[in-house]
Amino acid sequence: MASPAARFVDWFRSAAPYIHAFRGRTFVVAFGGEVVADGKFVALTHDLNLLASLGVRLVLVHGTRQQIEAQRAAGEAGRFVGGVRVTDEATLQQAKQAAGRLRVEIEALLSMGLPNSPMANADIRVAGGNFVTAQPRGVVDGIDMQYTGEVRKVHADAIGTRLDAGDLVLLSPLGYSPTGEIFNLTMEDVAAEAAIALRADKLLFLTDQPGISDAANALLRELTVSEAQARLQSDTGLHEDTRLYLPAAIKACRAGVSRVHLLSRHLDGALLLELFTHDGVGTMVARDPLERSRQARIDDVGGVLQLIEPLEADGTLVKRSRELLEREIERFNLLEHDGLIVGCAALYPFASEHAAELACLAVHPGYRNAGAGDRLLRSVEARARSTGVKHLFVLTTRAAHWFIERGFAPAAVDALPQQKQQLYNYQRRSQVLIKPL
Repeated sequence: MASPAARFVDWFRSAAPYIHAFRGRTFVVAFGGEVVADGKFVALTHDLNLLASLGVRLVLVHGTRQQIEAQRAAGEAGRFVGGVRVTDEATLQQAKQAAGRLRVEIEALLSMGLPNSPMANADIRVAGGNFVTAQPRGVVDGIDMQYTGEVRKVHADAIGTRLDAGDLVLLSPLGYSPTGEIFNLTMEDVAAEAAIALRADKLLFLTDQPGISDAANALLRELTVSEAQARLQSDTGLHEDTRLYLPAAIKACRAGVSRVHLLSRHLDGALLLELFTHDGVGTMVARDPLERSRQARIDDVGGVLQLIEPLEADGTLVKRSRELLEREIERFNLLEHDGLIVGCAALYPFASEHAAELACLAVHPGYRNAGAGDRLLRSVEARARSTGVKHLFVLTTRAAHWFIERGFAPAAVDALPQQKQQLYNYQRRSQVLIKPL
């Protein structure tokens, strides 16, 4: 078993691609007021400081629902329409007080710089202002929402100027009209509109739930916009947080935000685990499927080598030099998941005999039980058919049963194309399997 030091080194190295990818990117992080009320924002500041030190441009959006409710008299319940608060004049005063108090507390916590703490030498400057223009929500389902508003415009240029200066921007769920009125907004509306206006790379919601779960209560790691919309319409077992945040996630993705993440506010370090590990700890919503099959390019050589080297080391695959791989890279099909190469396979045609060899099929360990090998095989078979291949063959020492279960049949060496027969390695004694296409 690896030592703690070795595990740390492995993790830190695995995080390097994300560190490179996130530098200079804009992330919008949204959380309810309960994160501050519960004392969880102290730990969150450590993670935000780390992101800022890595060059991530941060915009924070906080909510105030919990703080507004805390100001109400005993037994006095707030009025809501479709999960949105009806804001009368008294409630507007409570919303302003809650937002002001929260802003001061958040700025104070982000200003910490205690020695021997994660905030040591931190130099976070928090910027705020009238960045959000609002308009009244009007009458909804026959009810006048009064001082409840919706975002009319987010002044992205002004926010961008502060981000360019190295500041962290903090947005409260209040907006101002051109006539000087103040409107109470929802945190999710402000967060989604800010992410859209800023063309943010990520929008992250910290929620009461680990993410979105299926009917068996298993966490769904990824959803496309269409899948998220279907779950929202079915409304089967959706938590209140999900019903509030999922529409905002769908809206943001459709408007160009690359990724929206829903993750638990209760898990310490959830932000880092979601961003710097490939599987993450929450649910990620994206406009298009994260997995795709494509032909390899020369700049994929390093990723393919990293994938196949463990299988070469244990004898499952024949060793290929980097030079050989560079010469033959266009023969490879790749399975890519959110930018990470998780599978590869090469196709070597024997045109005169309408046959082709499937070689160097490898799948990342984390994806072997999720059907990645089958999807990769289908893509290679489709490529072979498009070039007139009638028979696909494979030589294997370890995976014969896997191929047989997918339509390959055992064959003798003399069933191979003449050229391949001459190259057959009798010391390795690979099994020959052939599949008609």
